Amino acid sequence: MKKLNTTELIQKIEKLAKQRMASDSVVSLDEYRALKNKLDPKTLLIIEDDPSMQKALVRMLEPEGYILRMAKDASELTSLLDDNPVDLILLDVGLPWINGFEIAEMLKQHRDLKTIPLVFVSGSASDEDVKKAFQLGADDFLKKPFDVEKLKKTVKVLLKVKEQS
Repeated sequence: MKKLNTTELIQKIEKLAKQRMASDSVVSLDEYRALKNKLDPKTLLIIEDDPSMQKALVRMLEPEGYILRMAKDASELTSLLDDNPVDLILLDVGLPWINGFEIAEMLKQHRDLKTIPLVFVSGSASDEDVKKAFQLGADDFLKKPFDVEKLKKTVKVLLKVKEQS
């Protein structure tokens, strides 16, 4: 039997799942979405320097089926950018050395990363900060402490909009 690499295994599983789904007479939309999320989980990049906030975000978002990649500052971010692509970025403003606004400006100048939804999650939410975030291309700005359900809904809506565009 031929040994499969990871890509081939994923393709084989997806093909079989699609064949089985197609043979079902009726598949509810919820069942389809659940299977799609398992086969194609979305990856979120979280740039947050506070370890307790990182843990809280993991507890909130991992159960939703997202793959989470963490960076505590710009130096850790550089090692993540060469890895697999991300579907959404959560970014704190108050980061050491290079702040969130500076990172956002650089991300929005990148040919591939500029289209990724960007959500600022920050304790600093003056009117000027919020205005600056949107001028830099943010899709939303959530002030800490934020409502967990609002965060989940924001992520879900932005990923859906990205998928449809």
